[in-house]
Amino acid sequence: MSESAESVELIKLPVSQLTLGMFVSAIDKNDKGQLAIANAGQIKHKDAILKLAKSGIKFVWVDTERSAEHCGLKKKATNDSQTDNRKALVSRDKQQAQAKVMLTEAKDLIRKVLSETFEGKAIEVAPFEALADTMIESVMLDADALKCMSALRSKDAYLLEHSVNVAFLLVTFGKYLNLDRDMLRQMAVGGILHDIGKIKVNNKVLHKPGKLTPEEFEHMKLHQVYALEIMNETTGLSQISKDICLMHHEKLDGRGYPRGLKDDEIPRHGRMSCIVDIFDALTATRCYKEAMSPAAAFKILLSLTPFHLDQGLVYEFIRCIGVYPVGSLVELSDSRIGIVWASKDRDALHPIVKCFYSLKTKHYTDVTMIDLLKSELYIERGISPGSLDIDPTPFY
Repeated sequence: MSESAESVELIKLPVSQLTLGMFVSAIDKNDKGQLAIANAGQIKHKDAILKLAKSGIKFVWVDTERSAEHCGLKKKATNDSQTDNRKALVSRDKQQAQAKVMLTEAKDLIRKVLSETFEGKAIEVAPFEALADTMIESVMLDADALKCMSALRSKDAYLLEHSVNVAFLLVTFGKYLNLDRDMLRQMAVGGILHDIGKIKVNNKVLHKPGKLTPEEFEHMKLHQVYALEIMNETTGLSQISKDICLMHHEKLDGRGYPRGLKDDEIPRHGRMSCIVDIFDALTATRCYKEAMSPAAAFKILLSLTPFHLDQGLVYEFIRCIGVYPVGSLVELSDSRIGIVWASKDRDALHPIVKCFYSLKTKHYTDVTMIDLLKSELYIERGISPGSLDIDPTPFY
């Protein structure tokens, strides 16, 4: 249900009230509120309605704006201001679709390189530089769209998604700190490759659904040794990119690895990689843990200063990402759950929120965009996806 412009006009209808020409955006799979969007589209044959009924589907979500005129569904009148908003949302929808394609291509590229690296083949840097340039363009054009798409996580694809997200967060953080484009590119390449050494780590250790033993942790740490070997065999990789890859587990007090670097031995971009790597790992769903809310992750980042992480940079990172980052889930003061949808040119407490569920009624609601700059509602708290009994994925 990524059609952000149109999703404001969704209404819930019984299957018995469906007619030809209506555009179904999602179906209620059961009374527990599970949704499916695989069959989204306009109803062109009565057989489609009969099929839904025979499948036991009782309700569907219909998009009034994309349904045919003869269906008689009331559409919202639009003035010039609303038209401008709609155009902006359509543009956002387009950017989000492009971001989704880019992230898919990025994961495919990383999957291919991981496979080739495992077979002993050398890494070609050029494809990663091209990917980094595309990522930078996306951040410059509409960072919110990329943030929303990168918020969709799967515990089964952690290594791929983590690599892409670390690169994206480094670009976002670097842009916030006014770093030049060439620096952003080098950091992005390093972020994409930062966990490349894990391809040689024992799978049972890498995917263990629980705390590692001291021996297993020592084996896990070898991924940085493997990464160094891979970096040395890679031609055309800048020192900045290598630093990002080889410094994200270093600590300011010298107790990190692989080299035990201390204080000024870790350059600013290396310190940034430490912060970004930890933040993304904390906010990701893993085989052994649920994702944390960004607010909870920020608290942990601050607790790791100043001995592990650079305190000044952690505060800058929090200001950059925002207390309620785009793509994160929040509960509003009326108990509705929503996705932080847009934050550009806004303060951290007043984003646009895409609401879709009520904790009070335990049911999905009409999908509504709430502009907190124009509403008496406010954000009650940030929440983690794992704390909900529903899947928010269809609403991104």
